[in-house]
Amino acid sequence: MFGSETRPIPQGERIRTMAQTIAVSKAIHRAVEIDDGLSEISTQELYRKIISRLGEDPGRQGLLATPARVEKSMAYLTRGYDEDPTKILRGALFDEDYDEMVIVKDIEMFSLCEHHMLPFFGKVHVAYIPKGKVIGLSKIPRLVEVFSRRLQVQERLTRQIADAIQDAIAPQGVGVVIEARHLCMMMRGIEKQNSSTVTSAMVGCFRQKETRLEFLSLVRQPGSGGA
Repeated sequence: MFGSETRPIPQGERIRTMAQTIAVSKAIHRAVEIDDGLSEISTQELYRKIISRLGEDPGRQGLLATPARVEKSMAYLTRGYDEDPTKILRGALFDEDYDEMVIVKDIEMFSLCEHHMLPFFGKVHVAYIPKGKVIGLSKIPRLVEVFSRRLQVQERLTRQIADAIQDAIAPQGVGVVIEARHLCMMMRGIEKQNSSTVTSAMVGCFRQKETRLEFLSLVRQPGSGGA
């Protein structure tokens, strides 16, 4: 039948296939060995090596404490991996008979771009329409902070904030807008100093034109500095 016919594999082809498999296995094995070797090296030693490879002397006075400072700085900038956004939100949920829009806007945000590990920063505007439960207002900026203290892209950050609120209280809808400037665009590459990136995530009733426009108009009101 069609497709059932097989052919003997020539010896030369078998040898080439085996050689390729062995080569891949060795490459993987080497990668594992390298990883195991690095696990024995402290983070500060790794940063010291990077400084050296940049052409600097990690032993000179101004750079002696730099590896320790960078290690501490990176731990702070990525501490969101150790925090649970669901736990933060559910620690401040309240039953409330309120079904109008709640907006927390102009939340200052900074994060690290995962492509170049350079900062991007700006403001976040978050809105939701409750359905029986509201969130303590201070927890929304905390939620933004948890997700922004990770290696990020702005698009994913926007969606994560919206989804976390939707999952925590199942409101009628959630809207999130982020406007940010990216140093990977300002300091390198295209080097455009005045460009900004705006992203949005609309869930539930915020996908309806009227609700979305109300949210955006309130964000843009004078004094907000919004998108």
